[in-house]
Amino acid sequence: MRLEILNSGYTFGTKVLFAFIQLASRRPVPDAAKLVFYRADFYGEPMKLFTHEAMRGPSAWSVGDRELMAAFVSKTNMFEFCIGVYTVTVAGAYHDQARVAAVLSNLETAPIEEPLRATLRMLQKLTREHTVEEADMRRVLDSGVSRAQIEDALAVCFAFNTTNRLADAFGFFVPGPRGFESGAKYLLSRGYK
Repeated sequence: MRLEILNSGYTFGTKVLFAFIQLASRRPVPDAAKLVFYRADFYGEPMKLFTHEAMRGPSAWSVGDRELMAAFVSKTNMFEFCIGVYTVTVAGAYHDQARVAAVLSNLETAPIEEPLRATLRMLQKLTREHTVEEADMRRVLDSGVSRAQIEDALAVCFAFNTTNRLADAFGFFVPGPRGFESGAKYLLSRGYK
């Protein structure tokens, strides 16, 4: 059930901006953008900055690794909009659709390095069970992941668990392949600001 608030409640200036975006892109304004502009002071601006830092800020994880984490968290939450957009984004970041598909299909047999696999296992548990234990963290550390990398992965997990839940609550429109490709191009070129 879609919450209709995403279709109204904007200032005149925001409505003009949305019209310009739609005219320039020839696509409807994505619901994610509408959400950012709705209550921008409470959610939009702080979450944009947090997500951009988590996804594009300094990290030992590559942009592709972090996009894969976002897609994996979204898949764990089984939310179609986020699975679609972040799967296309990570494929573009890695330039390897097969690798992305393998991870999202079966983490245990996917052709990725063990530190990334251990981190994704931990993010999956945190997303499903809303908790991790010392032993979970120890396994990630023992795989060769640094404490800073764990913090970076947890920031990605927080950002996308929040996004997934809001997308689900607001009933985000699922645009299809062309919309996902357009969104991925934007995210890869401009980030999350």
